[in-house]
Amino acid sequence: MISDVPTCNMIEEASNSADHPSHPMLYIYHHEARPSSSDPTTLPPRPFRHTSPPFLKRRHTSPPFLRKMQMEGTVFTPSLEGMKHVKSESGVILTKPFLQVCKQILPVLEKFGSAMSIVKTDIGGNITRLETKYASDPTKYEQLHSLVKVEVSAKTAKSSSSCTNGLLWLTRAMDFLVALFHNLVHHPDWQMSQACSDAYSKTLKKWHGWLASSSFSVAIKLAPDRKKFMDIISGSGDINADIEKFCATFSPLLAENHKFLASVGMDDLKAS
Repeated sequence: MISDVPTCNMIEEASNSADHPSHPMLYIYHHEARPSSSDPTTLPPRPFRHTSPPFLKRRHTSPPFLRKMQMEGTVFTPSLEGMKHVKSESGVILTKPFLQVCKQILPVLEKFGSAMSIVKTDIGGNITRLETKYASDPTKYEQLHSLVKVEVSAKTAKSSSSCTNGLLWLTRAMDFLVALFHNLVHHPDWQMSQACSDAYSKTLKKWHGWLASSSFSVAIKLAPDRKKFMDIISGSGDINADIEKFCATFSPLLAENHKFLASVGMDDLKAS
């Protein structure tokens, strides 16, 4: 005998129903005929099927800033590729490719955190100054040193806002970075702060006044752990080999800038 007494079974359904798209879980109460308790063929109660609602089934992953940056090669790979195009067929340093290589070094400085914020800001500002001048007449300023020649002729090269001044300090900042990267490869026993201080004393320090030197000394105390820094910038490549290539390839370009600036009497300016 079949009883007419309705039962309420709670059935858990996913929220992909078109009728109820906003509910993560829909409980449907329905009538179901069931055998009478006196019926000898009564079956045992059907067990409930417990499933987690969709919002509990989502795959949880770490946010991007907690995952190690994955990259093809190392953080130096873009700049190494860019340096292949810095010189023209006649061997002249070209403005746009040179500045692009300098910009591609900025991501490395970002990994230093606040310890390199002053250097990063200085480099970025000088790149912007030179790019703005180049953009005003790309043909006229195609060659990097033409930016200086025009100002020397106009007797504006010594202005603190000149492109000559910008190129000089950009080149000096890159000297510092090359020396720092060289230390990281050739002095594996040095702490990051020691590698930075040594590079600074060999490059920028003699051109800085007391205030700039003091600011750098304070900032360098915030240098990151050496091993963690090297792990972050390594990517999937050989970081030591790429640093060696970077220093060996970039140093001659910087030396060429210094030689040219010295020829027009603009390589010995100090910070005001």
